Amino acid sequence: MADLVDSAIEVELGAIFADARRRAGDLDPHYAALWHTLAKQSSGGKRIRPQLVRLAYAGFGGIEEDLATRVAVAFELLHTAFLIHDDVIDRDTVRRGGPNVAARFAARAIRYGTDARTSDIWGETAAVLAGDLALSRAHREIALLPVEATRRARLLDILDRAVFVSAAGELADVVNAGEVEPTSMSRVLATLEQKTAVYSFECPLAAGAVLAGAPDASIAALERFGRFIGVAFQITDDILGVFGDPAVTGKSISSDLREGKRTALIAHAATTAEWPRIAVGLGDPALEDAEAEDMRTALRDCGALDAAMRLADEHVTLALYELEAGNLPEPLASELAAIARRAVERAR
Repeated sequence: MADLVDSAIEVELGAIFADARRRAGDLDPHYAALWHTLAKQSSGGKRIRPQLVRLAYAGFGGIEEDLATRVAVAFELLHTAFLIHDDVIDRDTVRRGGPNVAARFAARAIRYGTDARTSDIWGETAAVLAGDLALSRAHREIALLPVEATRRARLLDILDRAVFVSAAGELADVVNAGEVEPTSMSRVLATLEQKTAVYSFECPLAAGAVLAGAPDASIAALERFGRFIGVAFQITDDILGVFGDPAVTGKSISSDLREGKRTALIAHAATTAEWPRIAVGLGDPALEDAEAEDMRTALRDCGALDAAMRLADEHVTLALYELEAGNLPEPLASELAAIARRAVERAR
């Protein structure tokens, strides 16, 4: 059944993008190319959020797979929108090991004979618009869902919370990186919850459960589980962003250091004697790979890597407690427990 549902999600996404490309082609070939690029950006992900929607829905006895698929697709489109906008904010040109929307459209501009400055404008404009289009379509999927009005309103509220809180987290992430003083661990964790945990874990689980008609107490337990496991996931992601294998993660292990990203690693390091050795290069866009390697050594030496890994494990433990205390259906609790453990054991 899982393979069928996963296939249905891919089919639905493919149909959405194919229809949009066709409609866009009636307006302008560049616009059709934008939708083609948006479709490519959406492919290749882990589909974590659709999986969570599906698990919660089926776990509480939901049987209308078409409804679950549409809600799952909405959260995947939301994720795509956030990734695209995040790349604009971070001025990144690579996503999942390949060129992102901005890079693809900048290259398109060069092929059409523009100069470098104009190509950058093409790329940034395309990325902003692509993210907006994915975000709009995510809301449309929920707004037109053929369910009773009160349930549809609750689902829209969940989607709105995902956007509203994530925007706060994205802004905090940028503000943290630009501050002169080190960011405290508590603020780092709050930012991780806002930027990632709420939209990636809490809200998809809540949406699936609401769609299935789950009790409010169970939905609240899933939301708490989602916030804890989302923080654990993001701490691990930030560790991989500095210590991972680029061939596996598809991401540079120096970019977070060059951007000055304030992670659990950095928050811990700032409380140690190794901080001056790390702070001198943190946020330097010209940071050389050899200098980044020295920073990685310092992060190991000061205990930041071990501390971040322990913190991720602690959040997994808290998440598992919520599953045990939440009186959830056993098959659902078991599957979510397995996901929780994988969140800190993964390599990508």
